[in-house]
Amino acid sequence: MDQIQKRRGDYGLDAPIVVRNLLLMGAGFLLLGVVFFFIFQERLHWLGVMISLVFLVSFLVVSAEALYMIWSSKVGKFRERERLLDLVALQGKEKVLDVGCGRGFVLNAAARRLTVGKAVGIDIWNKQDQSGNDPDATRANSRTEGVAERVEIVDGDARRMPFSDNDFDVVVSSLVIHNIPNSEERCRALSEIMRVLKPGGRFAVLDFQHVKEYSDAFERLGAIEVRIVGPHWLMFPPVRIITGRKAMDSPSILEPHL
Repeated sequence: MDQIQKRRGDYGLDAPIVVRNLLLMGAGFLLLGVVFFFIFQERLHWLGVMISLVFLVSFLVVSAEALYMIWSSKVGKFRERERLLDLVALQGKEKVLDVGCGRGFVLNAAARRLTVGKAVGIDIWNKQDQSGNDPDATRANSRTEGVAERVEIVDGDARRMPFSDNDFDVVVSSLVIHNIPNSEERCRALSEIMRVLKPGGRFAVLDFQHVKEYSDAFERLGAIEVRIVGPHWLMFPPVRIITGRKAMDSPSILEPHL
């Protein structure tokens, strides 16, 4: 465990803008609570106390949410990542795709489980979704964790992936698809996942929004054994994982049913 910890890459903070805003809101509520308490301490003392208590509770709630998100980025998501990969049961020889790989958090963990296989990560490197999101950071983390020879980084959009049909044994994705702004485009990304999977290939998508939508879309696209696992509270907001398999008799090209 100590050796693994020493070789862990730097995977930043998830949703850094949300965390920052929550901390700022907490500081604002605390300041307002103090101000209202002193304004009303001489007259209508009870009113000042009540208003101050409301602001204090608000401060505690939003600060707890911010701290929960930080804990989730630094501790909880590592445990949830292993659960995600356990669900696709890698044997070591697979070609794995991580859709929206970011700094390589799931990508490198998948590569660790491979022997002669290969892990490919695709992303558009949106820094709003993860602090320090950059392909150079991804490559640096792969080197840090000693898996660079089994990792490939590709610049591309999940809705139009530059891969051949039936190219991958396993496709995974974590906290990515919800960032696509509308249902039609999200379905297109899920269709791409099915397209690039080999017949019989497995997928696992982790997210905290639109999970039932994903499940229904995968079934419309012909996936089998589709199920939703969770919710799991090791991450905040709590997440679910949609798993399934591409049928052996699936057509080579799948179009989304919109």
